[in-house]
Amino acid sequence: MALSESEKKALLDMARATIEGCVRTGKIPSFKADSPGLSEARGAFVTIKKGGNLRGCIGVFDADKPLYETVREMAISAATRDPRFQPVWPAELNGITIEISALTPLRRVSDPGEIEVGRHGIYIIKGRNRGVLLPQVAIECGFDRDTFLRQTCLKAGLDPASWKEGAEIYVFEAEVFSEGGRG
Repeated sequence: MALSESEKKALLDMARATIEGCVRTGKIPSFKADSPGLSEARGAFVTIKKGGNLRGCIGVFDADKPLYETVREMAISAATRDPRFQPVWPAELNGITIEISALTPLRRVSDPGEIEVGRHGIYIIKGRNRGVLLPQVAIECGFDRDTFLRQTCLKAGLDPASWKEGAEIYVFEAEVFSEGGRG
């Protein structure tokens, strides 16, 4: 189900309030969903950028809880638990931008030719290694399909050609929306 503009705004406002509460006081504000789109169980990623650069990004594909709860948990994780970055500091809060990607379920593909750059995100699994890149990454970085697959393998800690050699490849779509005029 596509989210309305008011649902997107509510999720962004909630994510910001959650991050600010967590970072400033350790307290998470309460939030109640008042629409079907926010109550639907969906996976989501929350991305934090500072000056246009990645500052944190965490998400889940499958959710057994409402989208608003998933977004709230991923907002906290992106701000405080992304192992690639130090936790967001209170002094940074006015300089960050929040982006939310509300996901469709994963779908396994047997032919990489099914992957549409800009439409699909990629999740690759091989052995214990896993890597994901959101659909917007391919557009932001100017990747073609093969480069997108190679970069997802690298993110998984695999050889760049692993997608050709027995890796499981999944695709998903995302409704991507972000705060305007920040960061």
